[in-house]
Amino acid sequence: MPPKLQSLALGKTYGTLDVLRGIDAAVADGEFISIVGPSGCGKTTFLRIVAGLETASSGSVQIDGQVITGPGTDRGFVFQTDSLLPWRTVFDNAMVGPEIAGRANDATKAKTRDLLKLVGLQGFENYFPRQLSGGMRQRVNLARALAVDPRILLMDEPFSALDAQTREIMQTELLRIWEQGRKTALFVTHQIDEAVYLSDRVFVFARRPGRIQEIVPIDLPRPRPLSIKRTPAFVALVDHIWGLIEEDVRSSVLNAET
Repeated sequence: MPPKLQSLALGKTYGTLDVLRGIDAAVADGEFISIVGPSGCGKTTFLRIVAGLETASSGSVQIDGQVITGPGTDRGFVFQTDSLLPWRTVFDNAMVGPEIAGRANDATKAKTRDLLKLVGLQGFENYFPRQLSGGMRQRVNLARALAVDPRILLMDEPFSALDAQTREIMQTELLRIWEQGRKTALFVTHQIDEAVYLSDRVFVFARRPGRIQEIVPIDLPRPRPLSIKRTPAFVALVDHIWGLIEEDVRSSVLNAET
């Protein structure tokens, strides 16, 4: 079976700045992939190319064998900030994608209400963003991305603005939601433990020009309780990935300070 998503010799430059170089990777249908690496290694750029928000300078990214040439409803994007429209209710924010796609019919509205229930927001449909906590706003963000029924779910550090406790709860909620539909997922994060907890495999990017240093399989059983983070197998995976990027992270931090 061909991969759901495939990157072939993907490269991206901005003028003389070499951001991504020679990214070759394949993602199976229903697989959860996390992408980690030091700041500036091109993680978000890679995700934006998959989303069709950026164009490749060389190589290509394909979905079901078709080269990506722009945005599409086959991909849902969850941004780092929730970007909710403050004048729209929770339900109306979640309906933005179907409305843009011209599919704001009764069936889609019913499905969107089901999605809000799935993400734990039943009863909050008529609330406005200002009335919600950060975690609740990101739940709306996730429901909005799922409302277009994408084949691939793209998430760019969606929990980075949350406090540590809320972040852990959102990780378990994301896995619960993902298990319901098993969308193919790409998740960018700086948190190695988050990547290990969520993923089937972790793509470890090296420092710019961004390239895949190693693909680490996460052979931990599902479903995964938070307590799995305290097991030797989990800690060993986190230590291994940190060992791959430690020097790159150290260099990027020290260079940023000079």
